[in-house]
Amino acid sequence: MCGDVRLNSGMYPAERQQQILAKARLDGRVDVAALADELAVTPETVRRDLTVLERHGVLRRVHGGAIPVERLGLEPAVAVREGVLVAEKERIAKAALDELPDEGTVAVDAGTTTMRLVEVFPVDRELTVVTNSLPHAVRLAGLPNVTLHVVGGRVRQRTLAAVDEAAQAFLRDLFVDVAFVGANGVSVQRGLTTPDRSEAAVKAAFVSSARRAVILADHTKFGSDHFASFGTLTDVDTIITDSGLEADVVADIEAAGPRVVRA
Repeated sequence: MCGDVRLNSGMYPAERQQQILAKARLDGRVDVAALADELAVTPETVRRDLTVLERHGVLRRVHGGAIPVERLGLEPAVAVREGVLVAEKERIAKAALDELPDEGTVAVDAGTTTMRLVEVFPVDRELTVVTNSLPHAVRLAGLPNVTLHVVGGRVRQRTLAAVDEAAQAFLRDLFVDVAFVGANGVSVQRGLTTPDRSEAAVKAAFVSSARRAVILADHTKFGSDHFASFGTLTDVDTIITDSGLEADVVADIEAAGPRVVRA
């Protein structure tokens, strides 16, 4: 990801911690002494901020600083990710409503950003919805206008998503109007990536099963590459992200194929 994270003093702890996290994700790590100098706070204050971020599951403390969990190949659990970038995910979800058909078939991948979409699903459209997410299924089952199909398979505890061959086999026989798929990493060089191979295979099956594939990913996912690939940028039609994604990154992504919407 291109750009610069400028740190400002005189902010609330939560604001300072969000800036520290953004800088860590951009630079790959942060240093206590450098942060203290840039923020005009004590090293003890920085260490407390890093401890809070580590408890949230987004940073891992190392000697003298911290590293974002993405760089360690770690994948935060659903409960951790639900509280991160909430406003951005809500804007992405509302923008994604424009991609829903008036009536028809929809697939929704597991994830906290796609969950925001499920939470704002309209009740005035007759939709058949397929999902591999247990939390999504619980929410969708309560909507009277939705005919729900739940993908079977082994459930990953970290994401509460059904995966493995049973899930892939279920999706091979389906064809939907639009699939909404989450991604842990989006880049021109490596395409669409996620930490787990079994989950990557199901994401790829979602993309293949759809007339149109739409990726929902906040700006922190761009320029990040993870262990398992589930497609290239040419495999998807639209990427919906938030306004935190820089214009030059948008241009690079669109040059590779998909339309980018910044909410």
